[in-house]
Amino acid sequence: MHRLPLPLLFLLLCSRAEAGEIIGGTECKPHSRPYMAYLEIVTSEDNLVSCGGFLIRRNFVLTAAHCAGRSITVTLGAHNIKEKEDTWQKLEVAKQFPHPKYDDLNIHHDIMLLKLQEKANLTLAVGTLPLAPQFNFIPPGRMCRAAGWGVTEVEELGSDTLQEVKLRLMDPRACGHFTTFDHDVQLCVGNPRKRKSAFKGDSGGPLLCAGVAQGIVSYGQVNAKPPAVFTRISHYRPWINEVLKEN
Repeated sequence: MHRLPLPLLFLLLCSRAEAGEIIGGTECKPHSRPYMAYLEIVTSEDNLVSCGGFLIRRNFVLTAAHCAGRSITVTLGAHNIKEKEDTWQKLEVAKQFPHPKYDDLNIHHDIMLLKLQEKANLTLAVGTLPLAPQFNFIPPGRMCRAAGWGVTEVEELGSDTLQEVKLRLMDPRACGHFTTFDHDVQLCVGNPRKRKSAFKGDSGGPLLCAGVAQGIVSYGQVNAKPPAVFTRISHYRPWINEVLKEN
């Protein structure tokens, strides 16, 4: 059966939100993930949606291409996104660089760089995250971690506090029900026998394996049943390096 992929961004202004945090995870220790970015996006239809992202340079955030919008505000240094702290840095996005081959129908090449109007100040609560190198083809079986402010239950609202969850990299056959899954450019993440997954609102957030960003939350099933699909960062390192060099 063809399962439609569900982009994991979170509509903030919906009457019956189907969004929320990481499912089956736990609250992060405040500011233990200083690279995490909270994205508030105004869409072309003037809806307000949210995504995750992560700081890779003082003036660049990496996220998913389906998180693009008319304007984006990035909050760094946040734990509870509803309670402003002195650690917060709110920065506007000057330019969005979605991958030129991004396909919003099949959700391929779901990766985007955001150039910030100003450079972030690096502090204990705000830092950068290293990316997987180009030829680092990480194998199935590895345990990794995802983090985000997305929903914690299918019919709940998003989480106020940053959540994280341990997820296993799966054999590509586990994502066979996604007819557009491509193991060369995507990762199949999350044991189908466990109730743990990234979900709506987590889009654009990182998958960390041994302290290195290997994936970006991309899409999953409507019922949040794992596995979900993440963009494989190592495949896109030449493109990322090119955009950073030119900008």
